[in-house]
Amino acid sequence: MESTSETIRRIFGNDSSTLGAEIADETSRYERLTRQEFPRPARTRRIAVANQKGGVGKTTSTVNVSAALASHGANVLVIDMDPQGNASTALGVPHGTKDPSVYDVLEGRLTIEQAKQQCPDIEQLEVVPASIELSGAELEVADLPNRNDLLREALDSFLEQSEKHYDYVLIDCPPSLGLLVINSMCAVTEMLIPIQAEYYALEGLGQLINTIGLVQDHYNPNLTVSTMLVTMYDRRTLLSREVFTEVKSHYPSIVLDTTIPRTVKISEAPSFGKTVISYDPRGMGAIAYGEAALEIARRSASVLAAIDSKRGD
Repeated sequence: MESTSETIRRIFGNDSSTLGAEIADETSRYERLTRQEFPRPARTRRIAVANQKGGVGKTTSTVNVSAALASHGANVLVIDMDPQGNASTALGVPHGTKDPSVYDVLEGRLTIEQAKQQCPDIEQLEVVPASIELSGAELEVADLPNRNDLLREALDSFLEQSEKHYDYVLIDCPPSLGLLVINSMCAVTEMLIPIQAEYYALEGLGQLINTIGLVQDHYNPNLTVSTMLVTMYDRRTLLSREVFTEVKSHYPSIVLDTTIPRTVKISEAPSFGKTVISYDPRGMGAIAYGEAALEIARRSASVLAAIDSKRGD
């Protein structure tokens, strides 16, 4: 019996310019993805998703990579460190000023265990939400001697005491290079950098890499840039292809082969309090994020080995 993709190809033919070919490709990729096994890492991977340039798909990538990993069997915790709370919105958890949040964790009023909430759509995904109050945290903790380590200390304590093993902790950082981002970088061992497929996005990349270098030198020597993900990619344009080639040539071992396309469904999903993985699971946006998550999962052994090697230096 022929598959759905084979049926579509039989009907529409093999002309790559036709709508039928695009549908066939989408269906084929979806079917292939559903058959894949996502390997779970040997220990918890702690990943901050950061880019000081806004509008590059940072929060979108955080929530959808997390949702894709959790949908394929991983236990995932997302920590929203952006006062805008967009990750909390997309994951469907309450994050008003009276709701428990990461602000309470940084201030020492609550533990992560007390502040985290269950994502309503995905059983194995939990969220520590952010509220607008978080925007005042930088000033309030600025004079504390351990101000850079507040999140790391809370996360270390939580992971040590939790009866549940978490495969991934992803932290969504604000589009800045302030104390909240420094806290996030100090709490993790890995950085995931989303890069928009436009030349302006490349200009800020050097500044971000320099900031990561300063954090490595002064606060967290184990921090590693493990992953770069090209977003808002349009394979029909020369510009997108050139940007991808340029980034890949500079960082060949960390840029994912998967690119994230511009799609309406990716943009629509948060307005329904959902990730695109839940909102449009068979669409190209969900498929692309699923493929990116699979690449990330498959790289776990080499990434963890690189981190261990760094610790041994």
